[in-house]
Amino acid sequence: MDRTFVMVKPDGVQRGLVGEVVSRFEDKGLKLAAARLELLPEERVIEQYREHLEKPFFPGLKAYIMSGPCFLMVWEGKDVVAIVRRMIGATNPAEAAPGSVRGDFGLDIGRNVIHASDSPASAAREIAIHFEPIELIDYSKIDEPVLYE
Repeated sequence: MDRTFVMVKPDGVQRGLVGEVVSRFEDKGLKLAAARLELLPEERVIEQYREHLEKPFFPGLKAYIMSGPCFLMVWEGKDVVAIVRRMIGATNPAEAAPGSVRGDFGLDIGRNVIHASDSPASAAREIAIHFEPIELIDYSKIDEPVLYE
């Protein structure tokens, strides 16, 4: 099975949306492999968003991500990166489809509730930034035979 990294950002945690996000992914049939609530240290925020380091919005992004707790997760499933990206919606909540996390809960691009890896390579990189291999739980869910051929 494939894995992806998902993070409920400080605005989502403050608004009490962690349970809603987890429920949506569980209802879809995805499997939770790791999860943790934490205040992210600066070095991991920099590594997480390294492609944005030179962009003018990075200082504000870094301050925001470090402003409160984030809920970090690893989800597993067939084609999980693409599935989760569709479920969270477009980066700009104004363009996100109704029914997506950002479409239902986001109002501002700078406070868009959630982050998810945008490719399998990004997923592997981001998982390694935030989780040690021992923290990733490998198990079988009882419903896997009815979810996949």
